[in-house]
Amino acid sequence: MKTSKLASFAIILWIVSAAVFGWFFIKGNTAAVEGQRNAIMLQPAERELVLMEMRGLLGSTQGILAGLDKKDMAEVAQAARASGMGSAADVNPALMAKLPMSFKELGMSVHRAMDEIAQDAASGKPAADILNKLSNTLSSCVACHAAWQLKSE
Repeated sequence: MKTSKLASFAIILWIVSAAVFGWFFIKGNTAAVEGQRNAIMLQPAERELVLMEMRGLLGSTQGILAGLDKKDMAEVAQAARASGMGSAADVNPALMAKLPMSFKELGMSVHRAMDEIAQDAASGKPAADILNKLSNTLSSCVACHAAWQLKSE
């Protein structure tokens, strides 16, 4: 009898823990601030890591445009690949838990789009198609920057 109560308690505790973790994974560590953007609260080193990744995406965008201007699809593919999903593979799980789900979704969509741009460039798709995909990708960047700001805790 005691074993079944203990097992039931353990299962309930596990469910509550999973629900709390799920809530924080979706909500992230955010705070309301004046204006229209919400703040994502990070440690200074975490904030710098996210900003460094954004600068990398911006650098890849510039590389894609430079490659398209020179009609060098190998350069386009290389620049895009540098910011593809492979660049997001080593993110610290604790940092990911602090980021709200919509931020993560926008970020992952940009990384996936960079992989698609690299694949399109490598397969010889027209520059206009790649520019269109890059323009759509930048819409995600604009939406993210309009919704969120990174603050140090």
